[in-house]
Amino acid sequence: MNRFQNMYTYSAAVVLLLVLMIAGATWLRHSDGGAAPVDSAASLMGAEATRPVEQPASSPAPAPKQAKISIDNFSFKPKELSVAVGATVTWVNHDDVPHTATSAGEPTVFDSKALDTDDTFSFTFSKPGTYKYYCKVHSHMTGTVVVK
Repeated sequence: MNRFQNMYTYSAAVVLLLVLMIAGATWLRHSDGGAAPVDSAASLMGAEATRPVEQPASSPAPAPKQAKISIDNFSFKPKELSVAVGATVTWVNHDDVPHTATSAGEPTVFDSKALDTDDTFSFTFSKPGTYKYYCKVHSHMTGTVVVK
């Protein structure tokens, strides 16, 4: 045999010896009187590699406690918004002219007063119901917040 064949044979023997040592250690760790199953390379890495990962039970995502309504191009976006009881809704005026977010009907539940460009108004809805609102400056601008 030449020098390279001896090196190849030696390397192969070392790799085989390492694999047998790992398999033996795995067998000893799983030994219950019988042979441990060796079904893949993962079993050579230990029981942790083959143990299934438990996934938490999925539950519906909680309703957001904050929501945003944009005032843009003389309209409320979204026009209708659904939120949970206790949610805070914030109106943001992106127009170059003042607007309000004022509840319709009597008594007035919320009224932002005039919001200039980039001004905000927030209101926390503590009771379920359907809340219609409008802009006092531009009465054609309307929207609805549904609180469940």
